[in-house]
Amino acid sequence: MEFIDSNLDKYVVEHTSIENDLLKKIQRETHLNVLQPRMLSGPFQGKFLSLISSLVQPEKILEIGTYTGYSALCLAEGLSKSGTLITIDINDELEERVKGYFQESSFSDQLTLMIGPALSIIPQLEHDFDLVFIDADKKNYINYYKEIFPKVKVGGLIIADNVLWSGKVVDQNAQDPDTQLLRDFNLMIQNDARVSNILLPIRDGLMLVRKISN
Repeated sequence: MEFIDSNLDKYVVEHTSIENDLLKKIQRETHLNVLQPRMLSGPFQGKFLSLISSLVQPEKILEIGTYTGYSALCLAEGLSKSGTLITIDINDELEERVKGYFQESSFSDQLTLMIGPALSIIPQLEHDFDLVFIDADKKNYINYYKEIFPKVKVGGLIIADNVLWSGKVVDQNAQDPDTQLLRDFNLMIQNDARVSNILLPIRDGLMLVRKISN
């Protein structure tokens, strides 16, 4: 199932600021050489992440789920001059590829890739984050949210990807575990009095959450 009509997708990309040459390279090489290229954020969603990050101008960003590094580099575009981004992924097969892309970027000194289970790594992080992007295994979305919430500053943002799950969240016939877990995640956010949230139908759905209290 496509996220939106292909003609509409082409139109919105054509009317969105273009990605830089490195991001174009990552997108091209991911589609040529890496499994499941659909996981890539892509130019439209990537520009949204860049814009949000630029508005926040975060000092500390955490990303859960690196894939080939496209979204990390989009988020890095909004970092403050002294800011840093930590991105976590469990797939060590992509580590050298991602590190290579990071070295090619102008943010190379501000980016840290950590390989391993995010639920084991996050408790070791001592930072208070201004912005968190969750785009990893869906079965742990609720666990990731609960683990990182205390580490997000009041006023900080949490963004979760794929929360519409190709529309399956509203399909009553879809009862697979991932779909139900995303329904539970969306409902948990909606009922969390500590946040203000909006579910945006961008690509496969982005839940944008602003922490308003501890």
